[in-house]
Amino acid sequence: MKRIQLGNTVFEGENDVYLLDGETTALVDTGVALPEVREELVDGLDEYGVAFADVDAVALTHWHPDHAGLAGEIQAAGDADVYVHEADAGLVDGSETPLFADRDLRRETFERWGMPDADRERLTAFFDAVSTDLSGRPADVTAFGDGETIEAGGVELEALHLPGHTAGLSGFAFDPRTVPGHEPVAGADATEEAFTGDALLPKYTPNVGGADVRVEGALAAYAESLARIVDRDFDAAHPGHRWRIDDPSRRAATILDHHRHRTRRVIGVLDESGPATAWEVSAALFGDLDGIHVLHGPGEAFSHLDHLAAAGVVERDGTAYRLVDPEPDVDALFPTTPLDDLVDGSDDA
Repeated sequence: MKRIQLGNTVFEGENDVYLLDGETTALVDTGVALPEVREELVDGLDEYGVAFADVDAVALTHWHPDHAGLAGEIQAAGDADVYVHEADAGLVDGSETPLFADRDLRRETFERWGMPDADRERLTAFFDAVSTDLSGRPADVTAFGDGETIEAGGVELEALHLPGHTAGLSGFAFDPRTVPGHEPVAGADATEEAFTGDALLPKYTPNVGGADVRVEGALAAYAESLARIVDRDFDAAHPGHRWRIDDPSRRAATILDHHRHRTRRVIGVLDESGPATAWEVSAALFGDLDGIHVLHGPGEAFSHLDHLAAAGVVERDGTAYRLVDPEPDVDALFPTTPLDDLVDGSDDA
C-alpha cells in the first residue's frame, strides 16, 4: 500500500489517496478534479509504474469532490469499477445535485440557518468560483451498503458505514497482513486497520451539518459513528487527509468528547444571549469566517442546535432557538465509550 498526498487549495489539508497494487490495481479516493491536482496524482502513480488506465477499481469513502472528483476520469481511462455507499452514489454518478450547485437548496438551507443576505452572496460567489472544476466527470458507480465486502487491489475491504460528515461516508476495514507492500503498524499482532476518509482525521474535526445538508440528525449520526470506531479498536487508521492515526479509538473518543464540549458552549451562548439562530451561534463560536467556512460554521452550529432540539433542551421558533433546559446532562446526549475518562476533547481537538 502506498499513500499519495495531493494538494488541496479549497478544503482543509492535503488529500490522501491510497494505492493498492497486488493482483489487481485499486485506489482508495482520488483527489479533487483540478488540473494541478490531477497532475500530482498522475506523477504520484507514475512513481509506482501505474497510470489511470491501469486502475481496476476505485473505492470512494464519500462523495465530496476532494475525494471523488477524479473518479470519472480514471474510470474513463481504463473502465475501472467505482464503488461508493448507496447514500452518496447519486452525487458521484451525477443523478443528484450537490448544495453548491443547487440554488433552491442553498436558499432553503441559508434561510433555515438565519444567514444574512450579504453572507449568502459571499458564499454563493465562492461556490460559483470553484464548483465548475471540482467534481469532475460523473462515474458509473457500484453502490454498496454497510458490511458488504469489496475486492480492491487484491485486498478484501469491509465497508463500514460512518455517516455524519456525509450521508454515505464509509470506512474500509481490512487485514493489513493481506496488503502487498504494507507493513502492519502493530507488527505481527495486527489484525485490522481501516481507511477512514473524513470520518476520523488526525487534526481538526470533520465538519458536521454543513458538509452534507442531506444528513438528518447529523451530529447524532456522527457521534454513533465515532463510538463504532472506538468499539472496533483498529490497530491504525489511514485518513483522507494528513497522516496515519496510530490510536484510532483514542482519537475517535477525543473527537466525541470535543462535541460534548462544543454542545456545552452552544448552551452557554443561548444562556447568555437569549434566543439565537444557527448563524448567530456560529458567530459566537467561531467569529468571522471566509471561504468554505461560511458554510461549515453555521452548519456545525445547526447540527448542535438540532441535536439539542431533539433532546428537548432547546425549542425552535422560526429560525431562532430558545433554551428551555439550561442545565441538561450533556453526557447523556452522546454515546459512552470505555475511553471517555481518558480523553480531553476540547475545542482544540
